[in-house]
Amino acid sequence: MSEIEDPKTSNGASNQVSDGTSGGITRRKFILGVIAGGAVVGAASYRFLAPSHAPLPMEASERLISLNVNGKTRRVDVMKQETLAWTLRYKLGLTGTKFGCDRAECGACTVLLDGVPHYSCSVLTHTVRNRKVTTIEGLAADDGTLHPVQKGIVDEQGFQCAFCMSGFTMAAVGYLQTNPNPTRAELAHGVSGNLCRCQDYKKILDALMRGAEYMRRA
Repeated sequence: MSEIEDPKTSNGASNQVSDGTSGGITRRKFILGVIAGGAVVGAASYRFLAPSHAPLPMEASERLISLNVNGKTRRVDVMKQETLAWTLRYKLGLTGTKFGCDRAECGACTVLLDGVPHYSCSVLTHTVRNRKVTTIEGLAADDGTLHPVQKGIVDEQGFQCAFCMSGFTMAAVGYLQTNPNPTRAELAHGVSGNLCRCQDYKKILDALMRGAEYMRRA
């Protein structure tokens, strides 16, 4: 491989090639430098691309927090910018909490915090470590008996695709705890922070009103 021309040894008649002992930069040295630089970058990247079973870095131990989710204490590694919706779905496997708009507009990710409905996509996980988190998976009894609102939804077949169902259910449960005997208009206002992509609101309200009835009987 020929080397770069050294202007100090060249003349107008011919181009002379350095023998490599003058300390000038050669194509070979340049390519070797690029390869070496790539190796350094690759080694630095390995620590970020390490497999999931690799030991956690020291700072990861500082991110371990305890969450009270559906009546159980769960230990989870949480980043400062991580939302509760992300933690529930991808860290704890509670996929009943849905990602819809991911901007606190559709309500598909609604969960209860101390009994009050919240959009989990807009709540940072580390801020709820001292609160009780309830997801759709935590509504049914230990023996599998459905919550009255869930039973009302099943009996009335209140949703079409049901993607938004868990969010509506959680919003309704939270609202009915404050107003157990609402009118249809009041219940509609109580869950108005949730959107249905199928526009099936009549059936949804029929189901939630039936659920409210079941709650009063219970």
